[in-house]
Amino acid sequence: MQRILSTQLSAHVGVPVRIAGWVHRRRLLKSVAFLIVRDAAGLAQVVVADPAVRAEVEALTEETVVEVTGTVVANPTARAGVELTAPTVRPLGPPAVPPPFDLYRPALTASLPTQLDHAPVALRHPTRAAALRVSAAAVAGFRAALDARDFVEIHTPKVVGSSTESGANVFALDWFGRPAYLAQSPQFYKQLMVGVFERVYEVGPVFRAEPHDTVRHLAQYTSLDAELSFVADHRDVMVVLRDTLAGMLGSVTERAGAALATLGVTAPDVPAEIPAVHFTEALRIAGAPADEPDLAPAHERALGDWARREHGSEFLFVTGYPMAKRPFYTHPDPARPAYSNGFDLLFRGLELVTGGQRLHRHADYLAALAARGEPVEPYAGYVDAFRHGMPPHGGFAIGLERFVARLTGATNVREVTAFPRDLHRLTP
Repeated sequence: MQRILSTQLSAHVGVPVRIAGWVHRRRLLKSVAFLIVRDAAGLAQVVVADPAVRAEVEALTEETVVEVTGTVVANPTARAGVELTAPTVRPLGPPAVPPPFDLYRPALTASLPTQLDHAPVALRHPTRAAALRVSAAAVAGFRAALDARDFVEIHTPKVVGSSTESGANVFALDWFGRPAYLAQSPQFYKQLMVGVFERVYEVGPVFRAEPHDTVRHLAQYTSLDAELSFVADHRDVMVVLRDTLAGMLGSVTERAGAALATLGVTAPDVPAEIPAVHFTEALRIAGAPADEPDLAPAHERALGDWARREHGSEFLFVTGYPMAKRPFYTHPDPARPAYSNGFDLLFRGLELVTGGQRLHRHADYLAALAARGEPVEPYAGYVDAFRHGMPPHGGFAIGLERFVARLTGATNVREVTAFPRDLHRLTP
């Protein structure tokens, strides 16, 4: 008899079936016992009336893996309207040691550090698993949206030979006796690959050795990167980003609708045109001094409130960040060279995406590095490619965990990360 999942039981009423999963909960009443079995799809209720089988169920511990055969019976009061009766229960392993928290409760009551210490079992809780399903659906939507626009998926090195892109905040390692570093982003490589495929994207880990210990930062996170060529300026990139976000949220609704329901959230609509404000206007709206070089978290929250109030939008583009706060490869605004053709996308008052137009002329790279007092030699393998003809291009990067946390309402990005790596955590 082939195993079926809990969500398939309603199609087998009156038929003997076989299910398998984990003992989620046992309810031992005087005249009857109920065994709740959890599998990847959900929960199934098993009714136990036979004294011998009841004794076996009483001996089980939560999280023990079992196989159950029985007949599917319709019952409007049961979970999903069906239950298994006249069961045979067979353990598929030794009795499990119950975890230090109750997985059958609607919410995990253990502290977040305790959950993270016991992540392999904490992630079995429906709410923790639901967040990861949302994450998987978002990545599928990211890929599908860009595949439909003729982007090519690439895979770039995660170990690099120089710590150049963002200063000294990198993880050093030994590479066969030579110094090497974990990559902070695929930025340089994805730019070089637009010279091959014109439109590229990557889903992969990035590593930031920044000493942040906040609810929104990780030392390793998943970055959804895209780069496209033959753009007029950063606004072409913003259009593609808008469509990509719409594809991601559509995929989450389609593929992870049950997970959203478990978490009690709905995916927001992405406006046909996301509202945009220039950095200088954003400072005024947020009540920040006109000479502020960047937006603080409080400014981002104020801008998020403004976007909802004035535009009914959970998303807001802030364009034209000062060049002094952008990487050297950022293209300046030709009309206002002190400001960039770059942008951030705020989602519910939190910076989610950074992007913009890049430099594409070799001479401009030499000038940009010289203006910042940077030597060319550490960047030679990157900058040299621009001697051989590169088109105008730009791109963006989305932090996956931050996106899922904001979408699901999680207060800490670690709640939606399977095995987070941060300032203090390297295990499990």
